[in-house]
Amino acid sequence: MIGVFDSGLGGLTVLRALTARFPELSFVYLGDHAHVPYGNRPSEEIIELTRAAVETLFRRGCKLVVLGCNTATAVAARRLQTTWLPETPWRAEGYNVVGIVAPTVEAATQTPWAVTTPQYPQKFLTDRIAVFGTTRTIASNVYAEEIRKRCPKVTVIQQVCSELAGAIERGVAEPELERLVKEGIDGAMAQANGEPLHRAILGCTHFPLVEYLFRRHLPPATRILSQPEIVADSLEDYLSRHPRFKGEIRPQPSLVLLTTGDPEEASTGARVFAGEGLRFQHLDT
Repeated sequence: MIGVFDSGLGGLTVLRALTARFPELSFVYLGDHAHVPYGNRPSEEIIELTRAAVETLFRRGCKLVVLGCNTATAVAARRLQTTWLPETPWRAEGYNVVGIVAPTVEAATQTPWAVTTPQYPQKFLTDRIAVFGTTRTIASNVYAEEIRKRCPKVTVIQQVCSELAGAIERGVAEPELERLVKEGIDGAMAQANGEPLHRAILGCTHFPLVEYLFRRHLPPATRILSQPEIVADSLEDYLSRHPRFKGEIRPQPSLVLLTTGDPEEASTGARVFAGEGLRFQHLDT
């Protein structure tokens, strides 16, 4: 069984890609709706909330947890992987936690995450990569830092789209969503001084729902990197190398949706991300 964690509902775009790619596997999704949004919280609080969520999913039988949230990954993933997990019994029992930044950086740089120094030919790459994200993800600078480790000559343009995720979650009309997308793209293009953008990272798991609007307003030659499919590709590779995380293959795999908040509110909000039919349970049930 595999866990997927997000502070709210955006991780459902990742979950949808994973369940489509691995229909034979069981998943548990946990949304921390009692504490959403994470973006205005101190880093130490985000780390503690993320740690608690990961441990909850471990206790539910998820030997592998995917952080389907850019803020949680950017702020907490490294601390959990390098400091917390190695000191717990979970590591000895083979449990692990992975984030969504690493596979996104790998896709953007065409460099394995384990390679942290410039290699040929990536070290000579002079492309322009735009990162569109929420205020906290951009402020973390994680994408710029990790991309430049591998491709030091790449220009990383970071563009905050502060209102877009909330507008998507509220289900606002398309003209308003398009205005917000175009506003972000115009800001990135201004930073690029009119030079072409070679790749665009949609660095928020809400943004794939309006990828078609990004496509409409980005230059035709700009390649869009959307996280759900990137994460699915990365997990497919990971599971091929670590098949123990697949767990028991059942004729009818299960999907459990948990929330720390109100199950009815979460289920209603989920319609924006995955249509009808998703029903959340409160974490204590």
